[in-house]
Amino acid sequence: MTPERRRLRTHDDVLRLVGRTEPLFAADMEDHGGVLAEAIQDRRFLVVGGAGSIGQAVTEEIFRRDPAALHVVDLSENNLAELVRHLRSSLGYIAGDFRALPLDSDSPEFTAFVESQRPYDYILNLSALKHVRSEKDPYSLMRMIRVNVFNAEKLARLAAEQHSRKFFCVSTDKAANPVNMMGASKRIMEMLVMQAAPTMAVCSARFANVAFSDGSLLHGFDRRMARFQPIAAPRDVLRYFITPKESGELCLLACILAENRELFFPKSADRLRPLSFAEIARSYLRNAGYEPVACETEKEARERAEELITQGKWPCFFFDSDTTGEKDLEEFYVETEEIDWERFHSIGVICQPQELHEPELAEFRAAMDALRARGQWTKEQLVAVFRRVLPDLSHVERHKNLDQRM
Repeated sequence: MTPERRRLRTHDDVLRLVGRTEPLFAADMEDHGGVLAEAIQDRRFLVVGGAGSIGQAVTEEIFRRDPAALHVVDLSENNLAELVRHLRSSLGYIAGDFRALPLDSDSPEFTAFVESQRPYDYILNLSALKHVRSEKDPYSLMRMIRVNVFNAEKLARLAAEQHSRKFFCVSTDKAANPVNMMGASKRIMEMLVMQAAPTMAVCSARFANVAFSDGSLLHGFDRRMARFQPIAAPRDVLRYFITPKESGELCLLACILAENRELFFPKSADRLRPLSFAEIARSYLRNAGYEPVACETEKEARERAEELITQGKWPCFFFDSDTTGEKDLEEFYVETEEIDWERFHSIGVICQPQELHEPELAEFRAAMDALRARGQWTKEQLVAVFRRVLPDLSHVERHKNLDQRM
């Protein structure tokens, strides 16, 4: 029982799987190629969270444009090793100082390293807890808040102290009208890091789902196939998808071209079409040479795996979403945000309003510090603190999370 040997997945393969044939940002990258090259060459870059899928993509974009220094920090020692192998095997070497360091950016080791270096022109933060499932308990949720909110704020302060040209921090489409705590944490992150704007330029980008990024459902399809296991996916959840390469391009364009307090996002009306995970699963399996077979239960899908796979078929379990934090269709902006639709071919620009709710954010910070210092907290308490800053947070607790799904 062995799946057919598949050739390596190219960028064009991923485009076809997400329903497109043309790269999303090609025209914008071409139009601004000279500006990007000039801005990056001989500049110093620090990329935090640079070994994740998006981090690797943006690191590669910077690397190929010959920076004076490119220092990549990430907790994942294995992913950093793979990033270095990939760059050496594809682009080779640069004249500048390239380093990959397995450090926690919220650690004394990271601080000591940064203090040993000359100041950075650009600091990019790609680190995040990105899974909605991480709000499943109050302890994972508090760590999400620490990483997504307060560590981002700390890095923004570092960039301000270094008089960096720009601080970039990645956000998510889930930050627009958030219904889960991951999206809410990123919305508050946007507000907090923008407070550093009076002393330097700060910008962000809201993302669609990055196809086959580490830990994503599509990445899970690869793992399930490698282990001869059924594929499970919600049939009623629609998402926009971009490729890993496109995620790196969007980050780079925002980091270099965004004005102060702006957020970039992919225009959805042009070429992005929302797809259900079930639709992508069927396309994925057919592309791999298997016919998807829908099963009525998880148990049936598990039990029929060997039987179906030997026949060139693959068991699937498609279900209606009933877990906390899922939104039928993500969005990139809200009606009250001012949007510039004309500056780029495939990128919309949110012109961040000046009102940043500073008293509410100060109260948020103090309340979170108090809960951590006490050493005990509940998810309900954390949600209540969030609602003081985001009164329209549409969080609905269903008492079921994705860890309770196949």
